Amino acid sequence: MIPRKTADIIKARLGRGKAIIVLGPRQVGKTTLMKSLFPQSQEGTRWFVGDDSDTRTLFSNATSTKLGTLLGKTTTLVIDEAQRIENIGLTIKLIIDTLPGLQVVVTGSSALELSNTINEPLTGRKFELNLFGVSFGEMARHSNLLEERRLLEHRLIFGYYPEIVTHPGEEQELLNNLCASYLYKDILAYQQIKKPLVLEKLIQCLALQVGSEVSYRELGQMCGLDPVTVERYIDLLEKAFVLFRLPALSRNMRNEIKQGRKVYFYDNGIRNAIIKNFNPLSLRQDSGALWENFCIVERMKWLHHEMKFANRFFWRTHAQQEIDYIEERDGKLFAFEIKWNSRKRAVVPKSFSDAYPGSEAAVITPENLEAFILDGQ
Repeated sequence: MIPRKTADIIKARLGRGKAIIVLGPRQVGKTTLMKSLFPQSQEGTRWFVGDDSDTRTLFSNATSTKLGTLLGKTTTLVIDEAQRIENIGLTIKLIIDTLPGLQVVVTGSSALELSNTINEPLTGRKFELNLFGVSFGEMARHSNLLEERRLLEHRLIFGYYPEIVTHPGEEQELLNNLCASYLYKDILAYQQIKKPLVLEKLIQCLALQVGSEVSYRELGQMCGLDPVTVERYIDLLEKAFVLFRLPALSRNMRNEIKQGRKVYFYDNGIRNAIIKNFNPLSLRQDSGALWENFCIVERMKWLHHEMKFANRFFWRTHAQQEIDYIEERDGKLFAFEIKWNSRKRAVVPKSFSDAYPGSEAAVITPENLEAFILDGQ
């Protein structure tokens, strides 16, 4: 098993009287992580899986008396795939309030239904964590940094899903299966999407625009949707951990893009499976976009693992001056240009430095990747 940084975060939060909620895409290792931390053979540990109809019956609209009888001397309760259980948030609230010595740990494969039913009932009663695909840092610690650097181009193509990392030579088949079996499953199950083929076309269009500013109106024209529906579908894809949006930073300059947004995918391999392109970088026109997506996702994982909180943006002006990625932490801006080809000259526009004095800037290339996603510079 590849040691996961999230395991340390979970351990540090045990026994503090709050539920631990672990959200993430399907197949990123949530169940495996839970089994390593809370084996079913461990005394006082009880496991339930939301996919099981009996579990759904037990925990849907349960009373305190019923829960007390069911859980008895349980000290750790693990509920896997909890989004399948109706009113699970209210049930967990009841457990925390009536069985204070019991540690509740919950996983959910999608934020879609889980967030709607857990966030409000568990206000002040939960720690919420995300589990992503394996990170560059986790793999560097698991094998070694030199080996992970050697595999960098491979990761840009096939990504970091655990099954992909642990089954070399089977990447294309496994990624295609992941897309076919899991990518839209939660959205189609919970949102009654009437035109799944249109959703698939939209995500293909988004995959081809990674790292570029997207227009809901133009996407709608390509897919036969109105802009409001396009935004709703993208919001659903974001909640299902398929992709995420990066908004434009606009505060000081009159000619800054104010309403722009970029879209990135949580995993490069999933993105490439969507467009059915696993060619090596030497045969591709999108190596720069893949590198940008990779760096921003790995930085996101680092921020989450280190429990650092940041607002994240890109920046562009109507004069086409642009910065790929910006973080705002503790009131300070950090600007990053992300370039796959380190021979190409890249500079942060002077107009940005003038508009945001005190900000820091750097160019990220394969040569200094570790400083960006391991050391947090």
